[in-house]
Amino acid sequence: MKQIATLLLAMALLLSACGTDREPAREEAPGPETVELTVWSAAEDEALMEEMIASFQARYAGEASFRITCQAQSESSCKDALLADLEGGADVFAFADDQVAALAAAGGLDPIENAEAVGGASLSAAVEAASVDGTLYAYPLTADNGYFLYYNRAYFSDEDLESLNRMVDAAARAGRVVAMDWSSAWYVYAFFGNTGLEVGRNEDGLTNYCTWNSAEGPIRGVDVARAMLDIAASPGFASRTDEEFLAGVRDGSVIAGISGVWNAVAIQEAWGENAGAAKLPAFTCAGQEVQMASFSGCKLIGVNAYSRHPQWAARLAEWITSGENQTLRFRMRGQGPANAAAAASPEVQASPAIAALLAQSEFSQLQRVGGKFWEPVAEFAGNMARGNPSGADLQAQLDHLVEGVTAR
Repeated sequence: MKQIATLLLAMALLLSACGTDREPAREEAPGPETVELTVWSAAEDEALMEEMIASFQARYAGEASFRITCQAQSESSCKDALLADLEGGADVFAFADDQVAALAAAGGLDPIENAEAVGGASLSAAVEAASVDGTLYAYPLTADNGYFLYYNRAYFSDEDLESLNRMVDAAARAGRVVAMDWSSAWYVYAFFGNTGLEVGRNEDGLTNYCTWNSAEGPIRGVDVARAMLDIAASPGFASRTDEEFLAGVRDGSVIAGISGVWNAVAIQEAWGENAGAAKLPAFTCAGQEVQMASFSGCKLIGVNAYSRHPQWAARLAEWITSGENQTLRFRMRGQGPANAAAAASPEVQASPAIAALLAQSEFSQLQRVGGKFWEPVAEFAGNMARGNPSGADLQAQLDHLVEGVTAR
């Protein structure tokens, strides 16, 4: 027994000695954080966004492992898509400024943390458009969300450009058309905005007031409707969507149209030295020439309040809206910067499209209408574009329009 005890003691000492020769176990250093972000932007911005995302990842290489996915989403309907599933929606998204109040109220946007720095670098109008009750909720991206006139110089005189009716007549003589999208209430506002007839959002932030059916005053609602029918009756006019307008520019069937800066590069490529841009013309209504109006606004970048990586999402939003990248956006897409320094650059100031937008700004109004505005106006204008084939009473149609726009 004594020998066995001695043997066990020796084995224990041997094992203990072997243990002291081993290096202490090392803890593995944690790798960089994996950051997954989804970005929503217009389909037309795909190449631009890919370049910006690549430069963002290069800038922060080593600080995180990025998996950033860019998906196409219309800026005009971004709010509806996001609010349908906030937690599953994009981390960073582009949207039109008229949606900011609803997104903030629904909890989709938090106030911007470094609001003073972001606001100080942006145009004041863009900051106003990105704010709710004086609080900044989004990053200003562009200050050009309006529309104006594009025209082919080969077909129009300077005098023609003063009147939509004369332009339509000139296009008819040339066997071509002037295009405008009457399926969109956004553009149709152009006919009502400077007539004394009014539309806007009530203080509740949801419902609208509208007097487009007024039967009193120097210009009545039916006067505008008749003016639209006169234009639609000409073979020199066509109601076309923005995509159809651009297709017509390229195939030669469209020689003028109403659109925005997002088409500036494509139109320049199609018409070359004949590409022109100007404020909107007047149109003949109730025996007088009425300057066409426009909605104005900005595009913004939002950060989803439910993002799993809010700090990185905010960094990406700041990167996309930096002065350098807003200049890149102008060069690639022709869009006007909201960044003050970029907007003031000689390069941007020399753009015919930006100059036309600035000229039209005197006759524009910040777009602030509730959701019930769009469909009734589009329905009415679509019937005008078709020439009111049923012969339905114009006043009755306008009454129906206003009933829909002001519905609660």
